[in-house]
Amino acid sequence: MRFSVLRKLSLLLVAMSFTSIGFAFAKPVKLAQQGSFAAGGTVVQSAGTFDYSKPAVVAGQTLHGDHAYVFYQKPVHAKKYPLVFLHGAGQSAKTWETTPDGRAGFQNIFLSRGYSTYLIDQPRRGKAGQATVPEQLSAATADQLWFSNFRLGNWPNFFEGVQFAQNQEALEQFFRQMTPNTGAFDERVVSDAVAAVFDKAGDGVLVTHSQGGGPGWLTAIKSPKVRAVVAYEPGSGFIFSTGEVPAPLATSSPFGSLAATEVALEDFEKLTQIPIVIYYGDYIPDQPTNEWNKDNWRIRLEMARLWAAAVNRHGGDATVVHLPEIGIKGNTHFPFADLNNKQIADLLEQWLKEKGLAK
Repeated sequence: MRFSVLRKLSLLLVAMSFTSIGFAFAKPVKLAQQGSFAAGGTVVQSAGTFDYSKPAVVAGQTLHGDHAYVFYQKPVHAKKYPLVFLHGAGQSAKTWETTPDGRAGFQNIFLSRGYSTYLIDQPRRGKAGQATVPEQLSAATADQLWFSNFRLGNWPNFFEGVQFAQNQEALEQFFRQMTPNTGAFDERVVSDAVAAVFDKAGDGVLVTHSQGGGPGWLTAIKSPKVRAVVAYEPGSGFIFSTGEVPAPLATSSPFGSLAATEVALEDFEKLTQIPIVIYYGDYIPDQPTNEWNKDNWRIRLEMARLWAAAVNRHGGDATVVHLPEIGIKGNTHFPFADLNNKQIADLLEQWLKEKGLAK
């Protein structure tokens, strides 16, 4: 009896501590399963034979790398299709977790709504940092570049009405979730690993962000277990069928023009078999501008619209949503972590329901 009382008190104190820093669920979530695993990857081996007496000699030794790391949670009575989250450039699975200002991110928002969640660290990033290729880390000072390019504002000023907490602690947390590549970014390597994640997770919805957009399309081509793709602000990796690749789009951005790539028609048409929705946030102009960060995303939104039109010409179901055009304003490059991320989650869940994916 005494143990039961102490245990309840302990759980109450834990719940109170989580509440004080913004981690609490609106209501308790019962988990049926939680865990982590590596998926995909490859093994390389040095020539020769391993000599136990000379462990520092590489001959015959192996290296396991280029896999994805996945943390998953399954609530009791989970919905049929899990959400599988893939981050963008400079990010890890952290991007879907607690927001920089301490609120619930998409991981906990959707877990509390009955969805199983799978959070990926892509190959050569974060907890999947073991690469099979060498990489020189530069430790470049670039916080202000990312602040501007991710459309929080034009450093040091925030955009008017921006949906990002304008305090130093939130900005500190935001900068500290950046993480480097430990090997060259390779869409093929990433998509192979994400397809392997679906082999383990089963049929589900792939949710990508930014640089994850390109590997996302390739994953959907490689895995029939991808039942839909949700892409937040894809920034590169747009693929078109043979003979339909548009000309590169010019920009004032220092990142240069945006070019698409070509894939076989039979592969491209696999994307027409599933529903796809793409979301872009605010502060993206419809005309060229010398504000390089805004112009950088202008051409990406334009390319996304060209891409969706191509998918739909082939009988697909692809939609591009520019949030300000439907009355949702102030979003950065991270709508799912912005101050209005519950509204963004509501929008996504409504789409899932319309497509029969929220059962």
